[in-house]
Amino acid sequence: MGLDLKQLLLDFKNGKISLEDVEKQIKLNYFEEIENILKLDVNRKFRTGIPEVVYGKGKEINEIIEAVLKLAEKNGIALATKIDNIEKLSDEIKKYDLKNYHIKINKKAKTLIIKDKNYTIKKIGKVGVITAGTSDIPIAEEAKETLEVMGVEVIISYDVGIAGIHRLFPTLKRMINNEVCCIIVIAGMEGALPSIVSSLVDIPVIGVPTSTSYGIKITPLLTMLHTCSPGLAVVNIDNGFGAGVFAGLITKIIYEKSSK
Repeated sequence: MGLDLKQLLLDFKNGKISLEDVEKQIKLNYFEEIENILKLDVNRKFRTGIPEVVYGKGKEINEIIEAVLKLAEKNGIALATKIDNIEKLSDEIKKYDLKNYHIKINKKAKTLIIKDKNYTIKKIGKVGVITAGTSDIPIAEEAKETLEVMGVEVIISYDVGIAGIHRLFPTLKRMINNEVCCIIVIAGMEGALPSIVSSLVDIPVIGVPTSTSYGIKITPLLTMLHTCSPGLAVVNIDNGFGAGVFAGLITKIIYEKSSK
């Protein structure tokens, strides 16, 4: 597991360790280095509320597995996103001794999660995830995996875009009934769905433009950025991970305040 800063300070307070030992442990745990290539920020969770996540695009499969495993050893759970050649990952990971871990590979999302069997994810609330079309589902699944690592329950509804607007209303009703803290709305093409959703609900909406389009890929991003409907924040194209983290942090703050 990662550095337990609270326990470290308690040990210092109770005279079990010296000030020099505290300083040394913090320095040693600042990052982990794998073969002088990957420098892992194993203490990021203490600063930001979410552990470091491995961006898999362009990395070798063995580099991804070793990095995620090292982070899981420190934090109990770890995630990699945007993994190229996800089929190869399924074969390569069998070569590692992971009997003490749960492994989850989401081929559609192109993600890998490694979780220590003794690690319990603390549940902190609910978030809705909506896609305009089925082509947007891989990005939605990336957001979903990110949220679940953060302890957020995800209420999903796919393929409810404006081409058949009647499909949207039962979805929003179900999410409101489930008391989601916010809604992630993922859309390509003209990217209008997030604006419509934000005009109908009283909770934050996070728009995710995707590269799904017949024409210029930037169109849905520009549509969302130029929305006239307040309450909508926008992440970059195909950034399901960024949307998931943003929604997860909103949920975490609400949970912590309501628990006091």
